Amino acid sequence: MAKKSNIVTPQALEFLKTYINTPSPTGFECKLPHGQKTGQQVWLEYMKPYVDEFIVDTYGTAVGIINPKEEYKIVIEAHADEISWFVHYITKEGFIYLVRNGGSDHQIAPSKRVNIHTEKGIVKAVFGWPAIHVREPGKEEHPSVKNIFLDCGVKSDKELAKLGVHVGCVVTYEDEFMILNNTFYTGRALDNRAGGFMIAQVARLIKENKTKLPFGLYIVNSVQEEVGLNGAKMIANRISPAAAIITDVTHDTHTPMMNKVHQGDVTCGKGPSVTYGPAVHNNLLNQIIQTAKKNKIPIQREVASRSTGTDTDAFAYSGSGIASALISLPLRYMHTTVESVHKDDVESVIKLIYETLKGIKRNLKFGYL
Repeated sequence: MAKKSNIVTPQALEFLKTYINTPSPTGFECKLPHGQKTGQQVWLEYMKPYVDEFIVDTYGTAVGIINPKEEYKIVIEAHADEISWFVHYITKEGFIYLVRNGGSDHQIAPSKRVNIHTEKGIVKAVFGWPAIHVREPGKEEHPSVKNIFLDCGVKSDKELAKLGVHVGCVVTYEDEFMILNNTFYTGRALDNRAGGFMIAQVARLIKENKTKLPFGLYIVNSVQEEVGLNGAKMIANRISPAAAIITDVTHDTHTPMMNKVHQGDVTCGKGPSVTYGPAVHNNLLNQIIQTAKKNKIPIQREVASRSTGTDTDAFAYSGSGIASALISLPLRYMHTTVESVHKDDVESVIKLIYETLKGIKRNLKFGYL
């Protein structure tokens, strides 16, 4: 019989499922044109019982605050946005060509079902692709942004316009959450709604365990990470914390066609990965590693030779500098609709962040002097 967890409870799992299944495309994290609830709104509703105050900034980054009157501030952060597409060009026949909104993978698009978000509601569409029977061997075209297209089942651009579809509409995949072999959480947008889920569970544990923190804790769910860490840049300047612990996903390099020499040696099921690199503050990183050892939380290690490519960089180099560290969740098949993370790793990340926060004393200095 599988052991019951007091971290990812049935109620928490239901939140994760709803959160993953609710769209939150970059630039539309807080509001979709037809008023459908977004992932950011789902996150905010879930967080209400566990924080004292909220901030939602101009572009939709959401922050739950515990102990808002404390001057000494610590941030834990994830990003809320999912990769998507924009309607870019519509033919007279009503076929739709797109541009990326974030790092959407053109190779997985053919035969996928999508939702086009319009002011009149959701319009269903499919990525069409020529049948194998009509493709000439040796001369086949491969999927690219130049040739993938959407079919809404209409006969003309005028019919499409009546549905509310126009250039600029955002498009998301409709694939939903599932659990593989009672071991992996699988779905779209686990990059990085898994992070939003995990920092929300840290807030829940603080509340349920009546943990007293000697600082203000800012639980940040940033927008627009997928197009340049934009939300993190804005909110880091606004909060100006003493330190920031960022959580995002990293590549599981043990699946086929991955290169450990170039990508590092990280696998799902062996714990969170901590990153070494210029943006990562060594004193904060060491505190995280010592916390892992003390609490027997397994960790893996990887290196970012220049930037981490995550919101860690935005926080680290904000203002006069914020001591920042990155705790990554190993993930398979990044930027696809079947992103997969190991249940044990999710719990370990939550526990590692929670225990690290418990070890931070009031006005702890993270500098080197």
